Amino acid sequence: MIKRFWQTLKRGIAEENPVLVLALGLCPTLAVTTSAFNGLGMSVAFTFVILGSNIIVSLIRNWVPKRIRIPVYITVIASFVTIVKLFMAAFTPTLQQNLGIYVPLIVVNCIILGRAEAFASRHGIRDSIADALGMSVGFTWVLVTLGGVREILGQGTFFGLNILGSGYNPTLLMILPPGAFLTIGVMIAIMQHLRQRG
Repeated sequence: MIKRFWQTLKRGIAEENPVLVLALGLCPTLAVTTSAFNGLGMSVAFTFVILGSNIIVSLIRNWVPKRIRIPVYITVIASFVTIVKLFMAAFTPTLQQNLGIYVPLIVVNCIILGRAEAFASRHGIRDSIADALGMSVGFTWVLVTLGGVREILGQGTFFGLNILGSGYNPTLLMILPPGAFLTIGVMIAIMQHLRQRG
């Protein structure tokens, strides 16, 4: 049982990484990762929503008629997104402003809806939690790494701390959209290389 939990968890981190392998959720990934802090903030919101959604969908899966399952799943996801949005507005307004429209758009994030439909609706609560945590860890490390690389090269800082000194001449391209595409392209190439070797 623990082995199956670990295998499900590990699948989302590397083998089926939502961003680098499945290429899902690229729009918010590229848009919000101008800094490591933004990447971490989006990851925390994503984790809360996918974990809560997977648990609820797993619990109600036997009672939801197949014809209306997608609207029901979207309603469940939207409820958790509303909680996240209200929490951010109350406690982290700057982060909410930085993430902008991408917080409400978590409702239609193909990773979360896909996991609800493809996994949580067909498995028990323990496996659904493992799946949500695996996808969350996979999503988080990609967003924080992507945001960190872009922030370091584009601003000379990491989580707002100046690490390259005042003499560093920032590469502004890295905090612009082309920098996001270049960085994610390199990360996908590295992931594919590692998967082929392993």
